[in-house]
Amino acid sequence: MVAVGRPQMSDPIPLQQKARGDRPQYFEDPAVEKNLSITLALAGEVAVLRDRLDSIERLLEAGQPLSRAAIDGFVPDAGVRAERDAWRERYLENVLRIVHQEREELARQAVAATEPYDAAIAFTETGQ
Repeated sequence: MVAVGRPQMSDPIPLQQKARGDRPQYFEDPAVEKNLSITLALAGEVAVLRDRLDSIERLLEAGQPLSRAAIDGFVPDAGVRAERDAWRERYLENVLRIVHQEREELARQAVAATEPYDAAIAFTETGQ
């Protein structure tokens, strides 16, 4: 029996079409921001397609007939969810590698910039 008013797996989930408020800006160049936004949107779509393909493969391995209802109704167990989460983590690390490398370089530069200050404080405190 289905509870009244309770969403079903096949019911589309209404998604907000536009973000509210100002979009955060991480880069000075708006073109870089747009490029990153497009890349992340496409990466999200690839991740969804990968999960859907994984569902199809698992249904086939189980010898179950394929239909949209079967694919949409596939509920991964905890192990499958963990595998998908691990894949998604590796995938996003790969997609965002250049952003992470740039951030790490900026962090190294920030640490290097504080070394003369730290040396001056140490000299002031110890005279060495």
